[in-house]
Amino acid sequence: VQLQASGGGLAQAGGSLGLSCAASGRTFRDYTFAWFRQAPGKEREFVAAIKRSGGATSYGDSVKGRFTISRDNAKSTVSLQMNSLRPEDTAVYYCAADRDIITSSLPMSGSYDYWGQGTLVTVSS
Repeated sequence: VQLQASGGGLAQAGGSLGLSCAASGRTFRDYTFAWFRQAPGKEREFVAAIKRSGGATSYGDSVKGRFTISRDNAKSTVSLQMNSLRPEDTAVYYCAADRDIITSSLPMSGSYDYWGQGTLVTVSS
């Protein structure tokens, strides 16, 4: 599956941004999707995931209650709505996907074989 992330940009602290990940090449509904992010000098961090069956979601502790992941199987897109943004949310955000991921493995970047190119989100204070 090919992934194309978009929607990054500049936001002020307390503001909102939305990211989208368009998928192509395989049956979209067969895949679990996730967002990860990586800030300069830091390790890649799990942000959110949405499972292929039933659409159950999982979030990293740092974004719970502020970010929402969703999927539109008809449009083959996954979205990440980011509210109450903080300067520490500044990072390159990556969309990832794979078919069979158990719940406990959702936050692990190694669980995903397919990655998008990343989109930069910058939050100013």
